[in-house]
Amino acid sequence: MAGKTLNIFLILLALGLSACSESASDDDEYANWQLRNEQYLAAVVNDSLKKTGWQRIKNYSLNPDTEGKTSEYIYVKVIESGDPSGDLPAFTDSARVAYQGRLIPSKTYPEGKVFDGTVFGTYNNKTNANAKFLISNSSMISGFSTALQHMRRGDHWRVYIPTELAYGATGSGTSVPAFSLLIFEMTLIDFSPAGQAMPVWSARRER
Repeated sequence: MAGKTLNIFLILLALGLSACSESASDDDEYANWQLRNEQYLAAVVNDSLKKTGWQRIKNYSLNPDTEGKTSEYIYVKVIESGDPSGDLPAFTDSARVAYQGRLIPSKTYPEGKVFDGTVFGTYNNKTNANAKFLISNSSMISGFSTALQHMRRGDHWRVYIPTELAYGATGSGTSVPAFSLLIFEMTLIDFSPAGQAMPVWSARRER
């Protein structure tokens, strides 16, 4: 009987140590997370001011004619430009988008942990999967919606979204910790006004 009791004790101890180890790992992964994200944003803002190929876009719900706080803008690194004379999507339009959302780099994920997207491997505009949704969807973070309303068909951007325009102080489930700046690699494939059908992806000309 004593042997069985000892075995049970050892099993419980092992489970407890395992749980503690996982918790410690999580704590280490996201240690000083808010500060690290603030510092990362400051570096992005600096790049947007000093390097070419960047855009700073104010959140769509705010007055674009007045200077705002750093956290009221998304910061865009243009990877590839689409049709420069094309139209821009409206807030009420539907959009077809390929995208990959990541957190800032961390110990285990030097490129940033992928938390959402249509692409979970290598981002390639010729092979990426895509999704279609309403830009005005209430579940969409405002920074992502802001980016879409400034993109033209074929635009491929890397978008940096401050936590205030993303999931803020609450985060999102277990995938996005609180105070996370989000990084989206995204390509606008197509869009259409409300009530108008969008061509299916397979029918479109390959870029």
